[in-house]
Amino acid sequence: MRLRLLLLALGAFAVGTDSMVMTGILDGIAEDLHTSVPAAGQLVAVFGLVYALFAPVLATLTARWDRRRVLFTALGVFTAANALSALAPDYGTLLATRVLAAVGAALYTPTANAVATALVPPERRGRAIATVMGGMTVATVLGVPLGAYLGRADWRWTMWLVTALGAAALLGLAALLRELPAPTGSPRLRERLAPLRDRQVLAGMFTTFATFVGVNSVYIYLATAIRPATGGDQSRLTLVLLVTGFASVAGNWLGGRLVDRLGVRTVLLTGGTVLALAFGSLPWLSGSMPGALCYAVLSPLAGWSMAVALPHRLVSVDPPNAPLLMSLNSSSIYLGLAAAGVVGSTAIGVFGERWFPLVSVAAALAAVATTLGTVRGTPRAAGGAVRATEATGPVEGAGDPRGAKSTAGVSGAPARPATGAADGRLPTA
Repeated sequence: MRLRLLLLALGAFAVGTDSMVMTGILDGIAEDLHTSVPAAGQLVAVFGLVYALFAPVLATLTARWDRRRVLFTALGVFTAANALSALAPDYGTLLATRVLAAVGAALYTPTANAVATALVPPERRGRAIATVMGGMTVATVLGVPLGAYLGRADWRWTMWLVTALGAAALLGLAALLRELPAPTGSPRLRERLAPLRDRQVLAGMFTTFATFVGVNSVYIYLATAIRPATGGDQSRLTLVLLVTGFASVAGNWLGGRLVDRLGVRTVLLTGGTVLALAFGSLPWLSGSMPGALCYAVLSPLAGWSMAVALPHRLVSVDPPNAPLLMSLNSSSIYLGLAAAGVVGSTAIGVFGERWFPLVSVAAALAAVATTLGTVRGTPRAAGGAVRATEATGPVEGAGDPRGAKSTAGVSGAPARPATGAADGRLPTA
């Protein structure tokens, strides 16, 4: 049982690495494919946009499929797409393969979480999802720095790494994941989008969107932002990314406990303010390695603390519809990731490589202002297992975020254990 959950987590690790690792290899891609760094950054934006748009659609279209078939199809598409990315001869081909990889990722993540809930008793479902989505968090600590390190010689080695991870998860699950309970009914796409009529839901989604735009507008172009400190040295950039990964895990842990003790409103307001200060200080901090490392600690601590609070803020609006709200929260995370690629590149063109993080200050302050205007109480976390799930990364469906992901990275689950049929049948995402 544990091994199968870990194999599902390996798939999530591959997806998390793929969605974030471009940060460390944009310079290499731009040089090799004769394009600009901002243009290369659009590869991240396209991945996030395709994921956000396709996740609820694919979950609906495959609702009646056997879950093993969905998992194998998703990992097969994802792995093949990354192999094609590694072989891409030009920018256009690479962009097309990133679209294909995002489709596989959007299909895999919610399904993996639904399968995780079917493999364990109801009282362990939260921990099962946390195990699987822990792969997204670990991606920020190991996958992204390792990918950046391999990319020092050739960015294509990084894509081969992701290909190998996806293939390992696919082969392991094919060998060990046998029959699964039949899926139950899944809400239609119209039902998934019904909460959008609630203004509080829209406000919560905007807060998530603004937060991830702010974080990722800098993170995607981090190599550019801290080039004065690294001097273009890939080893120094890898060190900063490694510190960022460990700080993300610490922010995940800290945010869960702060939400329990202080409430969602306090965590969002404090985290958003700290993020704004970190972004605003980066033009000066980027002048030295100690300054860059200070930013690499401060920003993920605040950002991942907010990543815990954001889905709880949404769920508090309508707890019975938690699974649908989490699907929308996940889409907000990846829409933020997609927008960040465009916002960051535009900001570089307008403000220059030193001052472009100022656009992230505006995004963080927008999240703070929305929280001030819409969150009146201090809704608390519903339980440790849920908290762990929420903080691990961008998630879809009923038990399922860069994000938000986390990850940050970077990315939730419902504010209650993922639901399933009383007869033990597999819930669909």
